[in-house]
Amino acid sequence: MFSTIAAAAPAKQSVGETINVLSGRLGSATLLEDRRAAILGLRSFAKDYPASVASGALRSLIGCLSADGEDVDTVRVVLETLLMLFSPNPDSPEASEEIALWLADEFTQRQENITLLLDFLETNDFYSRLYSLQLLVAILSARTERTEECISSAPLGIPRLVAVLEDRREAVRNEALTLLTYLTPSSSLIQQSVAYQNAFERTFAIVEAEGSLSEGGRIVEDCLIFLANLLRLNPPNQSLFRESGCVVQLAKLLESTYNTGKEPEEEVAAWAQEQQNRNVYALLAVIRLFLVSAAVGTAQSQVAFWQHGVLYHALQVAFSQKAEMPIRAEALTTCADCIRGNAKLQESFAQLQVPSVLETAQPHNGQAGKPNGVSSIYVIDGLLDLVLSVSSPQAFDLRVAACQCIKAYFFNHPEVRMHFLRRAIEGHTSGVDETANVLTTLLRPIDTSTSVDPYRYWFAAAIMFHLVFENPEGKALAMSVTEGDADSGEEVVTSIQTITAHLVTTLNRGDDDRISVGYLMLLIGWLFEDVDGVNDFLGEGSNIHVLAQEVVRHPPGSLIVQGLCAMMLGVVYEFSTKDSPVPRSTLHSVIMSRIGREKYIDAFNKLRSHSFMRDFEVTPQKADGSGTLPEIYFDATFVEFFKDNYSRMARAIDRDPGLEISVMTNGVQKGISRELVDSLRSQLEEKDQALQAALTDVASLNGKLGQEQADHRRSKEGSIAELARIKNVNESIQRHHEEELRKLESQQQAKADAHQRQLDTAQKDSTAAMELLRGEHNTKEAELRRQIDYVRKTAEAEAARVQRRAEAEMADLRATISRLEVDLMKANKAKAQEIEATREGLLSKLSAEESKSKSAEKRVADLVKQRSKEQEELGEVRNQLKEKEEQHSSTQTELDDLLMVFGDLEEKVDKYKKRLKDMGEVISDGEEEEDGDDDTEDSEVD
Repeated sequence: MFSTIAAAAPAKQSVGETINVLSGRLGSATLLEDRRAAILGLRSFAKDYPASVASGALRSLIGCLSADGEDVDTVRVVLETLLMLFSPNPDSPEASEEIALWLADEFTQRQENITLLLDFLETNDFYSRLYSLQLLVAILSARTERTEECISSAPLGIPRLVAVLEDRREAVRNEALTLLTYLTPSSSLIQQSVAYQNAFERTFAIVEAEGSLSEGGRIVEDCLIFLANLLRLNPPNQSLFRESGCVVQLAKLLESTYNTGKEPEEEVAAWAQEQQNRNVYALLAVIRLFLVSAAVGTAQSQVAFWQHGVLYHALQVAFSQKAEMPIRAEALTTCADCIRGNAKLQESFAQLQVPSVLETAQPHNGQAGKPNGVSSIYVIDGLLDLVLSVSSPQAFDLRVAACQCIKAYFFNHPEVRMHFLRRAIEGHTSGVDETANVLTTLLRPIDTSTSVDPYRYWFAAAIMFHLVFENPEGKALAMSVTEGDADSGEEVVTSIQTITAHLVTTLNRGDDDRISVGYLMLLIGWLFEDVDGVNDFLGEGSNIHVLAQEVVRHPPGSLIVQGLCAMMLGVVYEFSTKDSPVPRSTLHSVIMSRIGREKYIDAFNKLRSHSFMRDFEVTPQKADGSGTLPEIYFDATFVEFFKDNYSRMARAIDRDPGLEISVMTNGVQKGISRELVDSLRSQLEEKDQALQAALTDVASLNGKLGQEQADHRRSKEGSIAELARIKNVNESIQRHHEEELRKLESQQQAKADAHQRQLDTAQKDSTAAMELLRGEHNTKEAELRRQIDYVRKTAEAEAARVQRRAEAEMADLRATISRLEVDLMKANKAKAQEIEATREGLLSKLSAEESKSKSAEKRVADLVKQRSKEQEELGEVRNQLKEKEEQHSSTQTELDDLLMVFGDLEEKVDKYKKRLKDMGEVISDGEEEEDGDDDTEDSEVD
């Protein structure tokens, strides 16, 4: 019994069949309840079978969003199903990254699909808004560029998204923030569109609602990341940010990080402290986006940050003992960016005051000490204290940032740089604040703490390097600093010699390489293109041997130190002269004998290819957090200087010692050019010889001049006598010429009178001839007029006669034409009658032939009925008869053809009769007579 029931149960459907049934029901259902039920069924399969559901029902699901958009429950279920398709179960057999791409393509290939999702943001339903935003995030993650285009092209797409930031429901607001964050990283057009929808004010409102930086969670960090997307490399948005008064908001947020109003003893959970640090770090990163070097609007941003206290608050954060080291370091870096390259701010920056870092306990493991009545000091002193007096390895990044801030203080500002150097020299010579003086740190003997804090000397050397690099005035001022009292019999040692001595000491003792690298960077930058400095360095000749020994040390020491020692020797040789304490030729021979060209070049190449030098720009110059000394050896400016002059210094050893380099500083030649001196000396000797030769020539020329003057006097007297003679001759010639002229005038007058008489006679003769010719002309003219009158009359008579003749001929032609027209009409009428008679005769014959063909057809039909065997031949006869009938109706030629066919038919009929007779059939006489009549008629027609 039970087996019978089991056999009668329906077969179970597979998953694929069920999905297909539900998809078909969704596409064909007319009732809303049916569609919703189908969607619910598909939703149950979406997580585990996303490919099957998407392939069968994706377009139907999107269509339901459009058709049933007013039904909140249906929209919610559809959006949930679509979200499940984007995030299936990882262990699903159909799970694949390509499904998300396929779904995103289906949405983005049609603009109305994205617009439909944006339309749901206009509703107040929680799930419609939330799921639409989540779905847009999923689509954007899969097809970023196309989704950005669709959202930008949608009507009020960007404004509707930004407006959701004011939704009071945190889930919806946070999802909108996430979508906008993913939407704005790269497209400047979208960034500007979002910014102009009051995005800055709305974002700061969210930050304030979440508890600002100190109490805010991940949402505050997301807001700052969103602001960074809008401001990064986007000058119009940065300008809008400043003009909207949002810089004040930045200042308030920064102030809240160190002025929280809480008791110092109040503890903060570790996770909360970590989030707070992330929030502050993100805010400082946003501020630095306005301060990109050489970018558009950087100067305006620097001024705005100064005016609204952003720089001040960032400085307080940097010196706050509450903040952790990474935050303080980032704050100092921000301060450096705020003043770098702005002369007014650099000058005003030194007037700010900060808490002293030396009056509190040193931090341990990243935790700051607690202040206890800390006094304030000027910011430059505070920065020097950080750089030179704080030796904790955990504070390395803070010291680097403080060093950067000091460099930014005098960057590209010669006056401030010289002021800083003078203050350092004054502090060193007076013995005040020795611990925070870079010059004192470099010139005093190295103490035993170098193994603990070698970066104290490295930072001091780096700052001094920036003070003298490409600064001839600063080099001269620094070189004037000496050690020792000459009046007391002590040896006077210059600052260069003192620093070189410390370098030699560190090399011989094997101290930390960072100290040697710092000294070498400073000396290389100082001696480069400074002939006086090179001569000062060469005042102690043993320095060359120590550097050369370091380059060829065996076993090899630090490749960095060896390369820098080789560069130091190259710089000294490049800018030395033969008048240097160690002549240029001697220096060249020492380098070639102690090192050799190959080793010299090899040391350069190894330094250039070292990862610390080669990859400096892409390697973060920060501590690794392990508590040990970081692997940082070079200053960024020195690295750039080394790479720019690498080839020149490597080839310096190949320059002949006799060829010296003249250095131009600010358009003025620095040092002595040996080529110029030798050239001037040879020119001077040549000029002395030329002067003696010139004096000898002058004496001989004076004698020649006296002789020439005597000769001149004699020639002058002879010239005067010759002139008198020529004058007499000229007067006689002039008198003779006047007489000849008078004779010629009288002759000319006589000729003129004769010509006048001839002219009068000729005029009289011509007048008489003219009268005679005029009479003859009148006579001929009268005769011609008579002839013309006669010819005209004759021509008129002839023309009249010709006209009458032409008129008569025209009348005859008209009569002939009339007669011909009458004849033509008669001929046409006769021809028409003849044609009509012919046509009627043909028509009568045609009708007779038609009647004959009808009777013949009737007879043939009877014969077909009698003999079925002849049916095929009779069918051909009918076809031929039809064709002939059509030909008879068209032309006379077809009628002749039809008569021939009839003749053929008669022959066939005779054949049929004969065959019928042969077959024993009886043919009546009437039929024979009709045939005879037909033959007679045919003969008549022919």
